[in-house]
Amino acid sequence: MENSLIPYSGMVLDRAGARRADAAWIDARRPSGHALAFWRDRCLVRDGRPLFTTVTDDAVFLGLDGDTALFARDLSEVDEGVAVADTGAHGAADIRVLFADLGPEDATRLAYARGILHWRRNQRFCGACGSAAIDSHGGHVRQCTGCGKLLFPRIEPAIIVLVEHGDRCLLGRHRGATGFSTLAGFVEIGESMEDAVRREVAEESGVAVGAVRYLASQAWPFPSGLMLGFRAVALSPDIAVDLDELEEARWFTRAEVAALGGRRPDSVESFLVDHWLVGSSLPQRMHG
Repeated sequence: MENSLIPYSGMVLDRAGARRADAAWIDARRPSGHALAFWRDRCLVRDGRPLFTTVTDDAVFLGLDGDTALFARDLSEVDEGVAVADTGAHGAADIRVLFADLGPEDATRLAYARGILHWRRNQRFCGACGSAAIDSHGGHVRQCTGCGKLLFPRIEPAIIVLVEHGDRCLLGRHRGATGFSTLAGFVEIGESMEDAVRREVAEESGVAVGAVRYLASQAWPFPSGLMLGFRAVALSPDIAVDLDELEEARWFTRAEVAALGGRRPDSVESFLVDHWLVGSSLPQRMHG
């Protein structure tokens, strides 16, 4: 799998970032534009496909598809039944449920729309003075009506890592999960991504990590993540699981991993595992 084929990534929609501050330019494109409709993080659908609706004055500008402007419209302020009836939808569905039947570009646009609407819906007030916030820059910025502070979408970076030792890789089973997966966790303030890899692996499994290699990133607006994918080399095979984090962690051979299956097709985890299954081991030298 090439990095450009990682789900929710590689979007070709022109975001037209240089035009977002021009409210008149955006408003002129609303009458001929199309809007993806959402209700509380779920996409409105008709016949199992994402539904496009008319563009309202409060719809968020996403970008240009050729000469046509694409927007995202949030109907969360009304009951779900009202949102469905008013738009002619058949229901509302989670993007990750729809993923298998979506093309790469459609999935990426829907994730983009979901993420920006979730942030906008939850950034109604200023965290500094508590005043109401209003839309700016086509919905990509919120401005405080009290102190004037500009509020930008919050993105939460998280690492996800396949750790290897010799010809085996480390997988853990989280509480409540039925299967094994790679390890992951959020990057903390004052921490590099490589430091986050070493800390998270040590905290969850007790495994000390040496070499760390960045492979790929993935947009993950569920609700506001950015997944940063790595491969790393363990300094020893010793495991000491933190039972508050994992139920167990084990080393798996390539044959065992291939037999496990069950990975989510829309997660960068599949890319990391496939990269390891067909690739060579990392060098032991340190990175980061």
